[in-house]
Amino acid sequence: MAQGRKPEATPLSTAVDHSDPAAPVISVGGDLAFTTSGPLRAEVDRALAERPPVLVLDFADLLFIDSTGLSVIVHAWREGQQVGTALRLRATPRFLDTILDMTGVTGLLARPLPTARTEAAAAELPSRGASA
Repeated sequence: MAQGRKPEATPLSTAVDHSDPAAPVISVGGDLAFTTSGPLRAEVDRALAERPPVLVLDFADLLFIDSTGLSVIVHAWREGQQVGTALRLRATPRFLDTILDMTGVTGLLARPLPTARTEAAAAELPSRGASA
């Protein structure tokens, strides 16, 4: 954070692009923090209610994120897992990449959807009735 800059100094901005219904994009700008995270969480919930295959969060204009902002990303991933929607992050600033790596969220986001995991596990099992 720049010296003298107060967290949450820049209001949060969000914009939703539904041009591809299979992968809506929520663009996030400004400061994603305790006092500003509500609108993004609401946008995520609205988008996930449509159950798209993929939800994209674009952070090209993100300036700051705190733990509450990070929890919105985790919320989007967890709720996406529930409805079968993969979460993709796009244009993450370096500081966000660092935070995601340090907190283990990068690994969390890389996990496949439960249905994909189940299909992959089933493919590895020998079929019943196969001779040994």
